[in-house]
Amino acid sequence: MAFVKVLKNAAYFKRFQVARRRRREGKTDYHARRKMVRQDKNKFNNRKYRLVVRFSNRRCICQCAYATLRGDVVVAAASSNELAAFGIPAGHKNYAAAYATGLLLARRVLKRFGLDEKFKGKEELDGEDYHIEDEDNEQRPFKCILDVGIRRTCVGHRMWGALKGAVDGGLHIPHSTKNFPGFKAADEKGGESEYDAEAHKEKIFGNHVKEYMEMLQEEDPTKYEAHFSKYIENGIDAEKMEDMYTEAHEKIREDPDGEKAEKKDITYTQDGDTMKASDGTEHVRSRKISLDQRRAKVAAKIAAAQAKMMEE
Repeated sequence: MAFVKVLKNAAYFKRFQVARRRRREGKTDYHARRKMVRQDKNKFNNRKYRLVVRFSNRRCICQCAYATLRGDVVVAAASSNELAAFGIPAGHKNYAAAYATGLLLARRVLKRFGLDEKFKGKEELDGEDYHIEDEDNEQRPFKCILDVGIRRTCVGHRMWGALKGAVDGGLHIPHSTKNFPGFKAADEKGGESEYDAEAHKEKIFGNHVKEYMEMLQEEDPTKYEAHFSKYIENGIDAEKMEDMYTEAHEKIREDPDGEKAEKKDITYTQDGDTMKASDGTEHVRSRKISLDQRRAKVAAKIAAAQAKMMEE
């Protein structure tokens, strides 16, 4: 038998370098992040902004952030569960909600930098391709790049809804229509691709949800009541779907911060580990004890255990 070279020898293990924690956990693609964060040498210490789009099981989260040596700094953020304050009580993880969240973030970012009056974005939502940098403006628009994390960038994904909302809101984000709903690639090499803006508009206004609601209402009313209980609770049916999103877009443009909740005038008093509120409720909050108290507590437990053993 021929000699077999041992690859994983002592030298291999001495030089082995453990991957970063977030890479091991599958949370961060550092190859992609390095490309997004890296700056040109003549732009050293300039802020390179990213539109971060993430989806959980219940909501869509959008952030505008830039990287520093100490970590990422978030300039503004918007979450789809905030859309309830703008008239969208349910359906916070679909395409239409992602669009509204992107629009909300864009208006907040521009307001944060005092650019909301200069850059209005696209107010007529027709699904057509739009770029704020093509307009004649005295000042350059606010530029971001899209950060999708470890999601697959497939055609028609909800992340493109958040991108389209941010672009229509007035941010300059380099993109094309090839991943939007309604895009159809050319059948033959060298042929022309097609983009159906009307199909994209229907997704923005939740017409796909509306059709599903109508279908379930006719075929399976029990399933309809279970799936759309939040909509029914708030008096929203298939006919009111488009109006709901239209009104929400208008409210977001008027005031992206929304109405702030009133502070409750409740005072608390602590009695041992119990916090008593002025409204009559009680909460358990353990007090932090000192090192000497902890040692005394341990000594008391040891003494009690020894005494028990002596008795036995």
